Amino acid sequence: MTYPCADENSAGREVIFGDGFPTPSGRGRMTPAEVLPPDETPDEEFPIVLTTGRLLEHWHTGSMTRRSPVLDAIEPEPEVHMAPETLQSLQIEAGAMVRVVTRRGEIELAARMDPKLPSGLIFVPFCFYEAPANYLTNPALDPYGKIPELKFAAARIEVPAAAE
Repeated sequence: MTYPCADENSAGREVIFGDGFPTPSGRGRMTPAEVLPPDETPDEEFPIVLTTGRLLEHWHTGSMTRRSPVLDAIEPEPEVHMAPETLQSLQIEAGAMVRVVTRRGEIELAARMDPKLPSGLIFVPFCFYEAPANYLTNPALDPYGKIPELKFAAARIEVPAAAE
């Protein structure tokens, strides 16, 4: 069902506000956003961008979904997702144990090839207590919304000595 609905039996409209916005003029008000640069950018020491987020099977911190045998069986282990070019440039095979390091800490987890990611960007899900991705993120606050910059951090990948 798509909002708005004309009545309780309506399936809704395919396009929201297709006939105008709910304003006196019927026109929407658009406000441009100024894009601010990230607080921390990649450099020689931390050349890769780290972003964190959810997995389909563990859509929050994993506090409930990791207790579900069905969901946990689909995504049971923490992995750092990397583009094939990133794996190749670091001479790492998919499945190898790696260390993701930022200015705030480090975690060890397996490398996973993800062709949907651009080269130079890595993704770590934050649902695994064994590899707490949020320890790596940048707590710098947006100057306007006061929201922490948890989705962009400079990082590097290392191969743990035991895995070499």
